[in-house]
Amino acid sequence: MELLITYARPYWKKITVAILAVTMMALATLTQPQFLEKMMAAIIADKSDLILKNGFYLLLLALVGIVAGVTGTYFASQVSQSVAADIRQAEYEKIQQFSLEQVQSYSSANLVVRLTNDINQVQQLVMQSLQMVLRVPILFVGAIILSIWTLPSLWWVVLLMIVLIVLSSKRIFAMMGRYFGKIQQLIDQNNTLAQENLSGVRVVKSFNQQGQEEASFAQNTQELTDVNRRIGYLFNLMFPIFMLISYAAIAAAMLFISTSIKEAPDQLAKITPFITYLNQILMALLMLGMISTFASRGFVSLKRIAGIMAEKTEHQKKGNQLAMAKEHFLTKELTVRDVSFTYPKAENAVLHDLSFTLPAGQTLGVVGSTGSGKSTLALLLARLYQADAGQITVDGHAIEEIASSDWHQSVAIVMQKPVLFSGTIASNLKMGKEDASPEEMAEAVDAAQAADFVDAYPDGLEHEIAERSANLSGGQKQRLSLARALVKKPRLLILDDATSALDARSERRVQDVLANDFQKTTKVIIAEKIASIIHADQIIVLDAGQIVGVGSHNELLSNSPVYREIYQSQKGKGQEND
Repeated sequence: MELLITYARPYWKKITVAILAVTMMALATLTQPQFLEKMMAAIIADKSDLILKNGFYLLLLALVGIVAGVTGTYFASQVSQSVAADIRQAEYEKIQQFSLEQVQSYSSANLVVRLTNDINQVQQLVMQSLQMVLRVPILFVGAIILSIWTLPSLWWVVLLMIVLIVLSSKRIFAMMGRYFGKIQQLIDQNNTLAQENLSGVRVVKSFNQQGQEEASFAQNTQELTDVNRRIGYLFNLMFPIFMLISYAAIAAAMLFISTSIKEAPDQLAKITPFITYLNQILMALLMLGMISTFASRGFVSLKRIAGIMAEKTEHQKKGNQLAMAKEHFLTKELTVRDVSFTYPKAENAVLHDLSFTLPAGQTLGVVGSTGSGKSTLALLLARLYQADAGQITVDGHAIEEIASSDWHQSVAIVMQKPVLFSGTIASNLKMGKEDASPEEMAEAVDAAQAADFVDAYPDGLEHEIAERSANLSGGQKQRLSLARALVKKPRLLILDDATSALDARSERRVQDVLANDFQKTTKVIIAEKIASIIHADQIIVLDAGQIVGVGSHNELLSNSPVYREIYQSQKGKGQEND
């Protein structure tokens, strides 16, 4: 609730207007039966002037209620939309500050639901709160007081109706409440299934698994439908129960009034406003039920959003960090000392006691079999994960001490599975350097050996990239990802098997560009193919998360059995040492 108050506070003026409007509408509703009683008395007394006078007042009160209702709805809608938008933006910005570990702990599907469905539930909560939370107690308390004041002898009818409605609704809401948390979980699962199916549609179709995927999605959807249906049944059961109790109360009131009408004929005019107040009490309780429904779901969603906002980001954990300009990074060396790492929820460590030193401006090659920990090392160097033990330092500073934004501004990583965003080629390249000029982008595209196909597009750098870059081949995506990194002119460039989809000639050209045009850039090249790192200043060999060899290509051929085995297996497939 504290989160909601924080984001609602800037809109206190609009909230005040909405509350005043709702209060005016409730008071107008409570006042109408009083004039109705006077009008009924005038009808019984056959006083036409009083009939017209009270009829006019009734119309005036109705007009006031309409204007107040429209005003309250308008400002409540503005506040709810604004608060929801602010929370959504703040939550999105918070997620952007998450570490890779934090994002993966929630899953992307879960985070999407918290940004969409949960925010919508909170928006409904704010809207209903401003429209009903104040209106309900005014109507409820006011109608009770005025109904008893109108016909004091029937006070027990009012109280009996309230007790019966409260007891029945308590039971129904107790049954309903346990379903709301389950709904959000099922929505998460539903979103995950849809996301995985759409992103892996090629795999699904190639293995002819459409039927199985449809069955899994249908099962989840059916569970969600069943839970919603149960809530709907309970909610719909509440209305007829309430109506039955209220009609019984009205019948009782009519019965007891009819027995005393001869002794107190003035009660005939009071029975209509009394029944009206009973209906207002009923409506207040029905609105309370609706509020409880929205509140139950809204508070579940609010709790889930608050969980996101309460997460400690890396910057918050470290407090004040060392700010460094890009040109001041890696002027001496990058050192990895006794570094070990285990993925969250994994039992065994992926890296064990890694230690090496990479002088600034040099190239480090990393080679090893699949599962040896090469990509994990890349993630640690890029500071997407943090080592469990040991330390990575840059010019004597632990990378955790350096402001995260500064570090990522100076580092570029290109993964084996490139990710491009829908938009233009230029917009993707500018993710590397926001103010990159067309000349700089063209230079990076040329360096990444992507100029041939980019220049072939009539619109060049403004060519549109489809969602999930579906209109590009694997090699084209990899080249553009490399160009995005090169346009940044990073101090540390990490290539995680980033040229695997390139032909031998293009890969050699990329190597030449890196050697000649990026001499001040410290490079870490991770590769399956030894040909990709054969000319590195230093090569480390990983096996089962440990360094089993360090040296140049020729040195490793002499003293590293693991490296020699990899080399021999690749040489047999045409990998030549040149």
